[in-house]
Amino acid sequence: MTDASWDRSRCSVAGTLAVVGEKWSLLVLREAFLGVRRFADLQRNLGAPKAVLTDRLATLVEQGILRREPYQADGERRRHEYRLTPKGVDLHPTLVALMQWGDKHLAEDVAPLALEHRDCGAPVRLELRCDAGHQVSGAREVRPVPRAIPVSPG
Repeated sequence: MTDASWDRSRCSVAGTLAVVGEKWSLLVLREAFLGVRRFADLQRNLGAPKAVLTDRLATLVEQGILRREPYQADGERRRHEYRLTPKGVDLHPTLVALMQWGDKHLAEDVAPLALEHRDCGAPVRLELRCDAGHQVSGAREVRPVPRAIPVSPG
């Protein structure tokens, strides 16, 4: 494949990074997958500056990755929780892939967190498979194929 054979301005990797590629956004998603929903809990767990966390949450809501749900504790003012949308849940494999890479290349001894299948307790790991069911062990087994850009009728 030559460099000129596909339109990099439409790259899905770049588009995804524009939405979730900032450190705090990914860490907010990590916390959401761990079940953390409230601003104060997110701020405590992450140590993120309030303004930064507010901005990242607003972006994730605007992009349809999180949704705001109102709640009100007894005697307290109304607040919002942040819950993953189906679009947000689709990012789970991305975070698992980042976690696996970190466990392999950055964890000094034992990885700090394990993922287990809720039904049977077996470890969970991410793997690539083609649509025919073959396991793909790495980038050398994948061939990029440019796709034609649909032309809208003029």
